[in-house]
Amino acid sequence: MNNGWIYREQIKQKNAGLTVLEYYTQNYHHSSSQQWLERILWAQVLLDNQVVTPETILQTGQWLSYHRPPWKEADVPLDFDLIYEDHHILVINKPSGLPVLPGGGFLEHTLLGQLKKQYPKEKVFPIHRLGRGTSGLMLMGKTAIARSHLTRQMREHKMRKVYRTLIGENNLPDYFNIEHPIGKISDPVLGYIYGAKADGKDAYSQCQIIERYSDKTLVEVTILTGRPHQIRIHLATIGYPLLGDPLYVVGGIPKTGFKEQKETVNVPGDCGYFLHAYQLSFVHPATHQCLTFTCEREFLI
Repeated sequence: MNNGWIYREQIKQKNAGLTVLEYYTQNYHHSSSQQWLERILWAQVLLDNQVVTPETILQTGQWLSYHRPPWKEADVPLDFDLIYEDHHILVINKPSGLPVLPGGGFLEHTLLGQLKKQYPKEKVFPIHRLGRGTSGLMLMGKTAIARSHLTRQMREHKMRKVYRTLIGENNLPDYFNIEHPIGKISDPVLGYIYGAKADGKDAYSQCQIIERYSDKTLVEVTILTGRPHQIRIHLATIGYPLLGDPLYVVGGIPKTGFKEQKETVNVPGDCGYFLHAYQLSFVHPATHQCLTFTCEREFLI
């Protein structure tokens, strides 16, 4: 069991006039109206640190807090390999299945949670994210200056990130680019999920076929932008979703709704696909040297 968590948020003008129950029911579809009602009645929801009723009317600027009780998190691989470390940065090999940040039912079983345990006196924080099902190289900043320098490289597209993934048999050329906007798509349960969207933000991926097998293809992808789930969405957009991807289907559209015969929903954090952060290049924030790290990963043919 973890220690539980408090979710705090300030009421915006557009939500003023709603009752507490209406607010949670309309904004957080992962739980039913009955579940939210019970939480409010059990005093798990506070308004400006005071117990409220489900019918309490909200006003702009007030603070709501949902005090989620401790829960048992799903088992995930918590160990990661250290690739490089100095006083400024940390480069690790994240295993598939380990979430980077809290969310989706995970709080302590995350990379951030493990970093806090291993570096209790330092604020080691990920510079970029990998999806829960994605393995491979991740870069962390250990000082405020390092984090600022590296974040700027990310923002200015000066950090080179190369991935390897598996798709099905195909007639794609050995080299090809994918340029399709990515944006938020409405989801009845989660509110929204990222997917291929004509009016989304620009996204660019450079692709190269590394190896062709009888029933699968190993593809190397260099992303020139960092949109959420970009590789999964882009390859699905051209008709080749990642093998085993439980969410993105042909067209780069998420398969929303509830899973067959289960109460859980399809979410971006679901695993089952092969996607590996294979190579990472950046300028060291202190020495200003250009560093490149490569991390191999085997897969079953």
